[in-house]
Amino acid sequence: MRKPTRRTETGRGERVVPGVWRLRLPLPWPGVPHCNAWALAAGDGIVLVDCGLHDRSSMAQLERAMEQVGLRVEQVRLLVCTHAHIDHCGQAAAIQARTGCELWIHPRHEHLTAGDRETALQRRIEVARHSGVPEAPLRRWAERRQEDESGMSGPLRSDRDLVPGVEVVTDHGAWQVHETPGHAPSHVVLHLAGRRLLISGDHVLGRISLYFDHGWTPDPVGEFLASLDVVDALDVRLSLSGHGRPFTDLHGHVEGNRALVRERLGAVQAALAAAGEATAFDLLPTVYGEKLIPETTAWLLTKMLCYLEHLDRRGAVERLAGEPERWRLSP
Repeated sequence: MRKPTRRTETGRGERVVPGVWRLRLPLPWPGVPHCNAWALAAGDGIVLVDCGLHDRSSMAQLERAMEQVGLRVEQVRLLVCTHAHIDHCGQAAAIQARTGCELWIHPRHEHLTAGDRETALQRRIEVARHSGVPEAPLRRWAERRQEDESGMSGPLRSDRDLVPGVEVVTDHGAWQVHETPGHAPSHVVLHLAGRRLLISGDHVLGRISLYFDHGWTPDPVGEFLASLDVVDALDVRLSLSGHGRPFTDLHGHVEGNRALVRERLGAVQAALAAAGEATAFDLLPTVYGEKLIPETTAWLLTKMLCYLEHLDRRGAVERLAGEPERWRLSP
């Protein structure tokens, strides 16, 4: 996805509750104008949960957001990342170098760290070609991707695996780790039971929006639905998500995500019923309509493949051998 030449937002900070601050950091992506980092009071410093992507001005944006709430980057004693996407861990190496803090992240971060950028790009090109993307737009997309910066300030080096049983200790108490794969294999949420607070990352957002990493686990959609069950069972009063405002109705948001998954799966099946058989790319206009524009095609194709593979595991659709790969409803 090509980045615009200038940002539309600047870093902002605000107190949510005493000892918890929202740091709203700008992103250069169409439709995703910002991400949230969360600063948590911890002794003489802070625990920083997520940190934004890296580019030439990102550290200044983080500093600006922190200054607005009376904090400094040098106060970070621990950096925790909810998952290994560049808008959540991109500045990790720079913050570690500046503060000497540790980084804790779930060990299933190979979806970001396996191989170099060129290898990852070639893999995505082959998946797109196999999914029916025509050669000319595919080449244009690949050229734009090669121009993009990595979004990472350096290699992702974790000091501790962020897994169940690990506690993130702050002035409010110990936050418990819950694995919530689906959006990404590395995704976790943090729950502070005594205060009924949840840092939900990108698993449950302030608005209903779906994305799944494709190709690293057998069934990201199924994992996402199971992870919704995990957070729905928690006692939560206020949710602090990776994008958007804090929200109170966690169960309503969970139900909204479940409903949207059902809607998308139904739309994929209806499109296949009308077409008889189709590639994943062929299905995009019918399922997504006006949401399908050049800037969103790669993102929507990733989700389409996850939906098809979920339906395949349920026995609702089947793959047809050939190049490109085609799909149809199961007999």
